[in-house]
Amino acid sequence: MSTTTATPLPSGKPLTAGHKKVIFASSLGTVFEWYDFYLYGSLAVVIAAQFFSGVNETTGFIFALLAFAAGFAVRPFGAIVFGRVGDMIGRKFTFLVTIVIMGLSTFMVGLLPSYESIGIAAPVILIVLRMLQGLALGGEYGGAATYVAEHAPNGKRGLYTSFIQTTATIGLFLSLMVILGVREFFGVEAFNEWAWRLPFLLSIVLLGISVWIRMQLSESPLFKEMKESGKASKAPITESFFSKNGRIVLLALLGATAGQAVVWYAGQFYAMYFLTQSLKVDSTTTWLLIAGALAIGTPFFVFFGWLSDKIGRKKIVMAGCLIAALTYFPIFKGLTHYANPAVAEASAESPAVVIADPDTCNFQFDPVGKKKFTSSCDIATAALAKAGVPYSVQEAPRGTVARVMIGDTPIDGFEGTGLAGDAFKASTATFNTGLTGALTEAGYPGQADPARINKPMVLLLLSILVIYVTMVYGPIAAWLVELFPTQIRYTSMSLPYHIGNGWFGGFLPTIAFALVAATGNIYYGLWYPIVIALMTFVIGSLFLRETYKLDITREDTYTDQHK
Repeated sequence: MSTTTATPLPSGKPLTAGHKKVIFASSLGTVFEWYDFYLYGSLAVVIAAQFFSGVNETTGFIFALLAFAAGFAVRPFGAIVFGRVGDMIGRKFTFLVTIVIMGLSTFMVGLLPSYESIGIAAPVILIVLRMLQGLALGGEYGGAATYVAEHAPNGKRGLYTSFIQTTATIGLFLSLMVILGVREFFGVEAFNEWAWRLPFLLSIVLLGISVWIRMQLSESPLFKEMKESGKASKAPITESFFSKNGRIVLLALLGATAGQAVVWYAGQFYAMYFLTQSLKVDSTTTWLLIAGALAIGTPFFVFFGWLSDKIGRKKIVMAGCLIAALTYFPIFKGLTHYANPAVAEASAESPAVVIADPDTCNFQFDPVGKKKFTSSCDIATAALAKAGVPYSVQEAPRGTVARVMIGDTPIDGFEGTGLAGDAFKASTATFNTGLTGALTEAGYPGQADPARINKPMVLLLLSILVIYVTMVYGPIAAWLVELFPTQIRYTSMSLPYHIGNGWFGGFLPTIAFALVAATGNIYYGLWYPIVIALMTFVIGSLFLRETYKLDITREDTYTDQHK
């Protein structure tokens, strides 16, 4: 653990009007890029129906989430490729390349034929396009954060980079607003059939605007000075990861970005999926509530960025991780209470229990849709998970055919393995009819009752989750920029950021929902972000240094952190 104290900074000259203009242009282009990337996440359910219709509904949704995560999986590779280009050639050139790749990939999703039209080629092409988006985004964020930070004066770096931190949330907000507008204009049926493509096709317009904006940018002054003095890195990957600097990269990942990422995605995307999938709140209401929370919370990105210039980056990020980990369970239980209280009431009064031989209960995840889950336990748990009903599994003797208890009401299951198609279909219909009747009688809702949704309280809880996001995300760009020297900054900060956000964060919805489906506990998926956030709190608190007083124009300020 380093305990070296940085020397105080000079106050620094304020940015000129020209500098503010290029920082605004950089941020605006990044908003458009995040808009492109998050369209997919906001439309995961529609995408599942369009491109994964050849598999069952539950597998299709999980497969759609995996395709969403594929874009995150390749982000670290984009960080390496474009980080190297940015450190060797320049920030501006990299900006232009990443925005073109992102815009064209998003536009092509809007033109892609569905599964019914071209079969398995549809999801394959979709995942390729998502991977191209991920590669582009992997090169985008590090460049934007580095570019803005290298223009900002000392003592205001947290404030100025916080505007870049708002771009992801504003991009998500913009995507939700466009989706809602198109859906309301054309109607739900037309939207689900074909109009969902329009937000993707709009990307070609945003691409044109973004390219024009990026063409107006000047090169980063620190990079230009370094390049002219012949100090640019000739091997940024080697210097970033295969030297003493590699330790800082690893600590930045585990002690900063991993926890920041899971708090970010739990507070925005997982909350959205939880409302629609677990609590059965309709999509329009969910999107409006999420958009409202984003509107309320977004100014706090700038507030915490500004505050990090006063008290430090590390304190705020660590506090955000810890508070989020300690309060996720009560907040998400509060969402259930206020968004769909009938679920909690029915579960308390008439709990659902699957009584089954545990050897017949499988982890129902099959990304290629070839495996059939036909055991009596699998049939029962799949039906309850699809209905959004929390349940527990009670062990029964080996060979027992599973049955479901809804309170005191038993519903006999059936063993589907070996049954002919017609017999299996008939038995399933009989079982589902009995289960639906028992659930209805016990008060389990098929959809959240709009009249019982306490929208102000749901909005409040969602806003708290977004404020957690702003605590961990507002100061993170300045912190990462200040951890690494100019000649390898783009590469060094990009990889831990995109492994953290691309892998730890991007896979959160898939992992969390798989855990929920496996256990029957609608809150069980929260353990994933809680454990990661606590890990980051411990590692970051013990091993990462505070950086807000560093002068990034002086390379000697980085010497001590490599000792």
